[in-house]
Amino acid sequence: MAEGLVARIGALELLGGVMGDGLPLSDLLDPKGPLDGYAPADRARAQRLALSVLRQVEPLDRLLSKHLRKPPPLAVMNVLRLAVVELVGGAAAHGVVNSAVEIANRGRRTKALAGLINAVLRAVGPAPVLDGPAQRMPRWLRQPMVHAYGRDAVAAIEAVQAAEPPLDLTPKAAGSKAAGSKAAAGPMPEGAVLPTGSLRLADAGQVSALPGFAEGAWWVQDAAAALAVPLLGVQPGERVLDLCAAPGGKTMQLAAAGAEVTALDISGPRLARVAQNLQRTGLRARLVTADALHWQPEALFDAVLLDAPCSASGTIRRHPDLPFVKDDSGLAALTALQAALFDRALGWVKPGGRLVYCTCSLLPEEGEAQLAAAMARHGDLRVVRAALPCVPDDWITPDGALRIRPDYWADRGGLDGFFMVCVTR
Repeated sequence: MAEGLVARIGALELLGGVMGDGLPLSDLLDPKGPLDGYAPADRARAQRLALSVLRQVEPLDRLLSKHLRKPPPLAVMNVLRLAVVELVGGAAAHGVVNSAVEIANRGRRTKALAGLINAVLRAVGPAPVLDGPAQRMPRWLRQPMVHAYGRDAVAAIEAVQAAEPPLDLTPKAAGSKAAGSKAAAGPMPEGAVLPTGSLRLADAGQVSALPGFAEGAWWVQDAAAALAVPLLGVQPGERVLDLCAAPGGKTMQLAAAGAEVTALDISGPRLARVAQNLQRTGLRARLVTADALHWQPEALFDAVLLDAPCSASGTIRRHPDLPFVKDDSGLAALTALQAALFDRALGWVKPGGRLVYCTCSLLPEEGEAQLAAAMARHGDLRVVRAALPCVPDDWITPDGALRIRPDYWADRGGLDGFFMVCVTR
C-alpha cells in the first residue's frame, strides 16, 4: 500500500463516523474503534488529518464549490476535503491526488466518482489558499454567544478554533508541597511559560516521548483549566473534594499543593485514568467512584472544586468534532444537573469554607446564570472575588467570577473557554 494511504483511509473513517454517524471522535478513537490495529504513527496521522478537516469544513467547501456543479455524497466530499487540507498544508499534489483517486477506487460508494475526484483536485491545483470567514459554530451555540459577547468577539473565537491548538502542560514543581511525593522537580520540555505558569508547546509531537513524562514532572492540562485550583486558594493540609474529577488534572494540582484530596467521579474507567496519572506523578488522592447526586461524605470539607458536566462548548479548539455531534437538545437537562450539583457541593463545605464552580462552557446559562440562580437560592452565599496576579482584569466579571474566552491570548494560541467562580457562605 502506498505511503500515507493507511493514515488517509483512517482519517476518512473518523470523518465518516463524526459527520455521517454523529459519533464523538473520542468514541471513534476507542481501542476497539475503526483504527483498531493501526500502527501508532498511522493512527496519530489519521487523527491529525481528521481534526484539520473538521476545523475547516466550511472554508474547504467554499473552495470546492467552485469546481462542483452540486455537492457529491458525503463519502466523496470527505475524500475531496481531506485532499484539499493536505494541499493547503503544502503536500505534494501528485501524491495527494493519486492517493485520493486510489482510495475512491477502493470504496463501493466512491468508485463511480473517482474520475470526478481526480478532475476536481487537478482543477484546485497545488498549494490552494482557503479564504473567507473561519469555520462557524452552529446556530444554537453561536446565537447566544453573539448576544453575550458581540459578533466581533465570536468571529475572533472562531478564528482561534480554526487553528491547531498548542499543548499546555502543568508542571508538578509549580505547586508541589505534597509530603511523600516524588521529587517535585524533573526534566521539562522546551516551551513558552505563560503568565499563568503553564508551559506551552507549539509542536509537541508524541506526548509520552516528551522529557519528564516518565518521571511524572508534569501533566497535560489546558492553561485555562489550570486556573480553577489557584482560584480555590488551597492550603497544605486542607481536606478538599474534587467533584467530577476525571481525567485528573485538577486532582493532581490539589495534591501537589499539599491538600488531602478526595477525587470523585461517576465513571469507573475515567477514574482509572486518574489513578494512572497519580501513579505516574507520584501524587496521592482518595478515589471514589460514585454519583455525586447520591453520595454522602463522612465529614465536611475545607474546600470543594466542582467542574460540572456541561456542553463543553469552550473546548471546540481542541475538539472540533463537537459542533457536528452535539445540539442544544440536552442543554436544559445539563443546566438542571449543574444547579443540583452546585447545591449538593455547597452543602459539603465547612462554614467559612470555599466552593469553586466551573464549566468549560461559553454559554452564560452554564456560567453567569448559574451563579445568579445560586445566589438567589442561598441568601448567605457570597462571591470571593477573583484576585489572581496572572489574570488580566478584563477576564473578571462584574460579579467577581472568571470568564475566559478562546480568543484571549489569541496571539499565543488562545485558551479553552471557561466560567469559574469561588463562593463562600
